[in-house]
Amino acid sequence: MSRVYARHLRRTAVAVAASALAATGLLATAPAAQAAPPTPVSAATARSYLSQLTVAAEGSSSGYSRDLFPHWITQSGACNTREVVLKRDGSNVQQDSSCAAVSGSWFSPYDGATWSAASDVDIDHVVPLAEAWRSGANSWSTSTRQAFANDLTRPQLIAVTDNVNQSKGDQDPADWMPSVSSYRCVYARMWVHTKHHWNLKVDSAEKSALQSVLNGC
Repeated sequence: MSRVYARHLRRTAVAVAASALAATGLLATAPAAQAAPPTPVSAATARSYLSQLTVAAEGSSSGYSRDLFPHWITQSGACNTREVVLKRDGSNVQQDSSCAAVSGSWFSPYDGATWSAASDVDIDHVVPLAEAWRSGANSWSTSTRQAFANDLTRPQLIAVTDNVNQSKGDQDPADWMPSVSSYRCVYARMWVHTKHHWNLKVDSAEKSALQSVLNGC
């Protein structure tokens, strides 16, 4: 068995176990010192924002490419957006002279797993780039798409388990929600906050899913 494949199996096993514990409510919550993305608007404000979003059938993915959303861009010194989020969302994160995270721990609120290697963590675009493209970003300038893809001001970027981010893909809340049910309210608030700020559309199934979650917050 190759080391790469063994590492993949280890990550998958930990993530699956964490998801199972999360479902039973037995998983420990994130450490108190854990950092987080910018706080999203309240559930009440999110419900108001959601009512203001344009509802339309989801657009086409024709012409979409991740390269049309330049990331990760330099934020300061040698640090790019990914490295800034790893530092922000982790605990006791140490970086080398190139700004790469060489130690620390990261709690993934989507699935309840904790990781000690930055390579096990992805930076999720809460509203995926392809989803944004189909919701109106296809008409944006490249500079606007770059700002969206590297948005540190809104709750649009979050460090999570890499396998979970990959399984989410470009799905919206009608098709995917965090396995940790207690985080779904926060996730819905993050999603609506981001879509409202960037004036992106929602489709009817997406809106219904978001309303259901927000009404239970």
